[in-house]
Amino acid sequence: MTRYYIGLSVTYHDPALAIINNQGEVLFAEATERYLQNKRALHCPADPLFWVQELLTRYCPHPDQITIAINWRKHRPLYENVVAALGCLTAPGLLKTGIKKLRSPLNNYQLHHMIASQRNQIASAGINLVRVIRECYPECKLEFADFSHHLTHAATACYSSPFSEAACAVIDSFGEQGSMAFYEYQNGSLKCLFESKGTGSIGFYYMKITELCGFDWLKGEEWKVMGLAPYGRLNVRLYDLLQTTISVDGFVCQHAGKNLFSSLQQLEQFKRNSQDSIELAADLAFTGQYFFAELMTRLLLHLQQITGQKNLVLGGGCALNSAYNGQIKNRTGFNKVFIPSAPADDGTALGAAWLALYRHQSKVSKPLQALSPYLGTTISDQSINQLIQFNKALDIQHLPKSICETVAKLLAEGQLIGWIQGRAEYGPRALGNRSILADPRQPEIKDKINQSIKFRESFRPFAPSVLHEYATDFFEYYHESPYMDKTLKIKDEMRQKIAAVCHVDGTGRLQTVKVQWNPRFYQLIQNFFQITGIPMLLNTSFNVMGKPMVHSLEDALAVFFTTGLDALVINDYLIRKSSHE
Repeated sequence: MTRYYIGLSVTYHDPALAIINNQGEVLFAEATERYLQNKRALHCPADPLFWVQELLTRYCPHPDQITIAINWRKHRPLYENVVAALGCLTAPGLLKTGIKKLRSPLNNYQLHHMIASQRNQIASAGINLVRVIRECYPECKLEFADFSHHLTHAATACYSSPFSEAACAVIDSFGEQGSMAFYEYQNGSLKCLFESKGTGSIGFYYMKITELCGFDWLKGEEWKVMGLAPYGRLNVRLYDLLQTTISVDGFVCQHAGKNLFSSLQQLEQFKRNSQDSIELAADLAFTGQYFFAELMTRLLLHLQQITGQKNLVLGGGCALNSAYNGQIKNRTGFNKVFIPSAPADDGTALGAAWLALYRHQSKVSKPLQALSPYLGTTISDQSINQLIQFNKALDIQHLPKSICETVAKLLAEGQLIGWIQGRAEYGPRALGNRSILADPRQPEIKDKINQSIKFRESFRPFAPSVLHEYATDFFEYYHESPYMDKTLKIKDEMRQKIAAVCHVDGTGRLQTVKVQWNPRFYQLIQNFFQITGIPMLLNTSFNVMGKPMVHSLEDALAVFFTTGLDALVINDYLIRKSSHE
């Protein structure tokens, strides 16, 4: 019997789709925002109708049975059902007065909007997929599965890790009952140690900090807080006030009681107004990040004490905080820390698919190596040949034997390169297959990319992608960061040598590059190393601010033509805007 498992992340933000076979092999996984070219794909289905047709044809030929699994329980919590019955989850219902204020840093209307959005997505989950399967494969049997949201996070993180056993922490804004869950993972088995209940949430806390800084958490701009924080200093008065809003005791995270709302009101005095300089929010960002790190450390220390484990697997939206991730080894008892390439909600599509498989086949073995992040779509040579045929204005060279060597020379000359190779990355970070690349030695490169390509704030940093063999020469207390998931200190004597990827506090959110993980990207950096003596490149995602990473050839060309990119590389093809001698 040919059987496939299709996982859907049907969260109202960051939907995604993943496909595995009955051996647990990942055939495909990608966030839906890429196909739609709609950042975060808010309120969009995880399974757009025409995209699903393409994916089924390519990855699920001749299926006898397909299981569709989602990342939320269809049976909804009591509070949610009560407020739905009261009409609070409708558009007029968001305006209702007289409803008790929830103990949370967010307003009731914001929380109820999130709940309503989530219910709508769960109710329509998989409807496009079922229609396409019925039309394309009428004899295929269909099954459905739904899982606890935090369990799908844990499954993604643990099953994609290189560990046979580990402690697992899932920390985000909210799930079915609360914002966190903790597990012990052993040989494919996940044992829940604790699952929180109530509105206490480190994720909600960080969303509030994002809002106070003048950014929009609904757009996912928590990244900006991390980028801005190193420009600020600890504000003791603000720190003391933050401590009165949220606390952690063991695994219990809760917001303060009767004093919460007065504390939140006092926080408003620190809020950045639209006319204020961004620098005025720097102390707020620093203090907010500082307290976030304290809260996370308390939780992880307790988890390590309870489990005795030396391996940590971290999932959930808070696992995207690379600034803290790089500190975990030094601040806790964990020796090894693994964060999947897609720790946030887009990653739970894969967790749901794996859980459905293990429900049927508990003896499926997991390879003891980290999952490759290169699981998405490709751009074919055929589409580039069509470009060559119908567009005579571009200088397009086919360089199958020398593409890495040629591009390394261009990078060493200071050119900015759009670099597309193979399958797209699963997760929010470009890891050498959908990247914009540059020379990390030149300090002016950072501003040039922010101003002429990304069109974003000047305080936003860029990542160093470094060959693993040489990483200890550049980073203090180096440990592997395969998915650009950890920020580490750059050694003092190296900071000027790689100024474009050294943040204001002397750190870099690095990507470890090994030849077995990405041979072509490794070769490109190796060629650049031979020219410059620097075994790394500046790496940032191939997009402009507010848009997802490019998905198709047309997306890539749109960015190429409307930004300051000097050249575009797709597979073995070098594309430039005008002829060069």
